[in-house]
Amino acid sequence: MKVKTGLDVWVEQGFSALEGKRVGAIVNPTSVDSRFRHLADLLAQTPGVTLAALFGPEHGIRGEAQYMVAVGEARDRRTGVPVHSLYGSTFESLSPKKEWLAGLDALVFDIQDVGARYYTYVYTMALAMKVAAQAKVPFFVLDRPNPLGGTALEGNLVGERYRSFVGLYPLPNRHGMTAGELARLFNAEFGLGCELTVVPCEGWRREMYWPDTGLPFISPSPNMPTPDTALVYPGMCLGEGTNVSEGRGTCRPFEQFGAPWLDSEALVARLEKERLPGVAFRPVGFTPTFDKFKGESCNGAFIHVTDRRTFLPLRTGIAIFQAVRDVSGGKFAWRADAYEFVEDVPAFDLLCGTDQVRRGMEEGWPLERLVEGFSAQTDAFEKQRRPYLLYA
Repeated sequence: MKVKTGLDVWVEQGFSALEGKRVGAIVNPTSVDSRFRHLADLLAQTPGVTLAALFGPEHGIRGEAQYMVAVGEARDRRTGVPVHSLYGSTFESLSPKKEWLAGLDALVFDIQDVGARYYTYVYTMALAMKVAAQAKVPFFVLDRPNPLGGTALEGNLVGERYRSFVGLYPLPNRHGMTAGELARLFNAEFGLGCELTVVPCEGWRREMYWPDTGLPFISPSPNMPTPDTALVYPGMCLGEGTNVSEGRGTCRPFEQFGAPWLDSEALVARLEKERLPGVAFRPVGFTPTFDKFKGESCNGAFIHVTDRRTFLPLRTGIAIFQAVRDVSGGKFAWRADAYEFVEDVPAFDLLCGTDQVRRGMEEGWPLERLVEGFSAQTDAFEKQRRPYLLYA
């Protein structure tokens, strides 16, 4: 049986919950039903519903902007309604302005998440929920499956000093929750005070990975092309905090990584010593068309997940950058410029939610020590999340 998203459920109900309302919608290219009809277009065509505004997260409502590129104000070319940007050049630009919500009777969020805490859409959701609460506008989340399933959790919780738009709340790197479940948790645990309604998926179970859902995978951002990308992302996004290419500018971002100064064979040999579960590595070469090392030939490795149920993406990602550092001949470096509006904390630490991993690598710790204490934090989160889960 194919899973029905929250949007599909609402389509069957004729958007009855919104009848007579002026509606704003937070959307991107994933906001489509089973017939690939976009939520904005559906709302604009529904009698008794007035689509009054659209809100674009990082990458924009039609998904054309690259990562960390500010999105401007516009009018949607299909519906003609104003588009307000929720991703600009300051942290304040990430929240909707209260005046944008004036006259709205409902704010709807319908965007596919990928199950990793760095992915910014759920924080766009949380910030919008906070403003909606202040403006007394009811907030609806049309839920979608977590592509990584809902049972496996991995990682540490983000420390207070390391909060940012890639870790606004203390979640583990792989949290095992849907956007709707996270909305419930954020609302209750962090005092957002929002009048929240989650429209659950139908037919989704926690043990399901994306291929089990029967749903097409629509790229939720320019460098998240497939479910396989999402599978490795909880570990490989750490590459954004280094001078190593995480494969942006190639057809397989995050699944391959490298740099002009790396020795592919030495790297793979070093990684094989870690005996990481559910994964194999293959030497690879690539030339990025943009981002790091644009136009330069890079050497590195390709990540082949051989068993997604035993694969540990965060442990694998940490092992990868530890191995790169070890075989780089001193050419590996941490990203030094501002990252996601933060200037005084290294990007790698923001992504890790701690400085433990970076310090440990610099001091030559073994992999086990780099992730020491992470399991206890994940266990604590597993207990915290239980009241907010919607699916068995």
